[in-house]
Amino acid sequence: MEIKELTRAEEQIMQILWQLQKGYVKEVIDILPEPKPAYNTVSTIIRILETKGFVRHTAYGKSHEYYPVVSKDQYQNFATDKLMNGYFDNSVKRMFSYFVKKEKIDLKEADEIMKLIEKLKEK
Repeated sequence: MEIKELTRAEEQIMQILWQLQKGYVKEVIDILPEPKPAYNTVSTIIRILETKGFVRHTAYGKSHEYYPVVSKDQYQNFATDKLMNGYFDNSVKRMFSYFVKKEKIDLKEADEIMKLIEKLKEK
């Protein structure tokens, strides 16, 4: 299955479904921050996610319990690859440099990353 990019609203709903593992629209709404969107809005977004292949449901009468079929790791890999290819010419060095320049990574984190790389090299 080809993973598609999510809108901000779709990704927000998916984050909640990944957290819940399964849930009803009302449970998703309960976790959303204020101001809470309308029930119909959240229901529509979930149905779009279902159409995109991210979510499926189990029907209990008129109620639907939704669950993710694309894992958070799968989407994370997709999003990271898109970021790397689209903005950093598939170069980890360029991406790392960017985050260091923007002060998104401090020296302690950079040191931890270097230690991780060294451990991976040893294997």
